[in-house]
Amino acid sequence: MAQDNKAPTLGANHSPLTELVMTALRERILSGEVPPGERLVEGKLSEELGVSRMPVREALRQLAAEGLVTIEPRRGASVTSFSPQQMRELVEVRATLEGLNAKLAAQRHDDRQIADMQRILDEGARAAASTDDAQMLRLNQEFHDTLGNIAANSILRDIMRSLRDRTALLFTPINRNRGPQNWDEHAAILRAVINGDAELASLLAMRHVYNAAQMEP
Repeated sequence: MAQDNKAPTLGANHSPLTELVMTALRERILSGEVPPGERLVEGKLSEELGVSRMPVREALRQLAAEGLVTIEPRRGASVTSFSPQQMRELVEVRATLEGLNAKLAAQRHDDRQIADMQRILDEGARAAASTDDAQMLRLNQEFHDTLGNIAANSILRDIMRSLRDRTALLFTPINRNRGPQNWDEHAAILRAVINGDAELASLLAMRHVYNAAQMEP
């Protein structure tokens, strides 16, 4: 999602202030606006977001629990960066679980869900043709949410949500230039799910993760 150079000030809201700060910081990190390794200074963030340091501190702690932020003694908080070995391990785990997710989705879908998937396919084809980055990002999220809902495994869905955020730190710089290719791969996975071909859906989902990471299985 494209971000303005200056984040909007966060004022009073029905949601807890810490949650608002977390959302703002998460969007900056996952969009690539704040790259891996960059420091997240509480004072600077509190000024930019128009809040005190306390909700910023709590938000950073929660994002650290999710793996998006690293907090170190005397250095403070920074966007998490991974070693080459950690990158490969993350990709291996995500590829395996995405394969399971797609396999379960192909085994468990129904007519209503097929209609939802077909709608996403149609919207994705139009977005890929128009190179609409914002639309592609929205559909990417909808693609993963739909597969997770169809797979109907709450444990897997929770694990995948956290894992996708962490691996997004790896994929964001790469995927800026492969939006149409990403969607073509998404469409192939959904077609396999619609056809009930669990093994093909699993294979395509695993391959998609390695392609997005530009790694060999």
